[in-house]
Amino acid sequence: MTPSANPNPNPNPNPTAADAPARALSRVYIAASLDGYIAREDGSLDWLMQANAAVPEGEDCGYAQFMAGVDAIVMGRATFETIAAFAQWPYGDTPVIVMSRSGWRAPVIAGASISVSDETPDALLRRLGAAGLARVYLDGGRLIQSFLEAGVVDEITVTTIPRLLGRGRPLFGALAGDVPLVLVGSRSWPFGFVQSTWRVGAQA
Repeated sequence: MTPSANPNPNPNPNPTAADAPARALSRVYIAASLDGYIAREDGSLDWLMQANAAVPEGEDCGYAQFMAGVDAIVMGRATFETIAAFAQWPYGDTPVIVMSRSGWRAPVIAGASISVSDETPDALLRRLGAAGLARVYLDGGRLIQSFLEAGVVDEITVTTIPRLLGRGRPLFGALAGDVPLVLVGSRSWPFGFVQSTWRVGAQA
């Protein structure tokens, strides 16, 4: 190393929050029963599939429009394993990051872009933002809860399905404090689905 070489790759020897990369915008888009469950206790989505049978052909309740604005998808391992069991991988080559701290390795799926991360929610979103992936879709109950707890969820869209399950895997869990929300918009369909979108936290 020459005397003039800088061993610190960061040109600012005292980095501040302003030097950190802007984190990606994180958005939740999910369906839940009227009593707040996203799956049965065993992870089954049979109730949702049954409800979807009432949706007219060609109606996707805004899903395609939402996905058109998604640069990457972040999900928990349980959610990934449920989706990976579908007959067809639904996300094409959109990058999918599976959160896992167990050393788990994702299976290879033809045409899919899948990676595994054990980063904190904030660190992951900042890394994705620095890589140019500005808009991230968060999927999975426990993952959404952890990102809410970390204070890094920007927007939540919930499509409420007209069904009571009584028990199952909840969409939301315990939080250290209140999370303020501002309603962006709400709409409903004749087959009973009601969809609402909120801005979250400081942005509210």
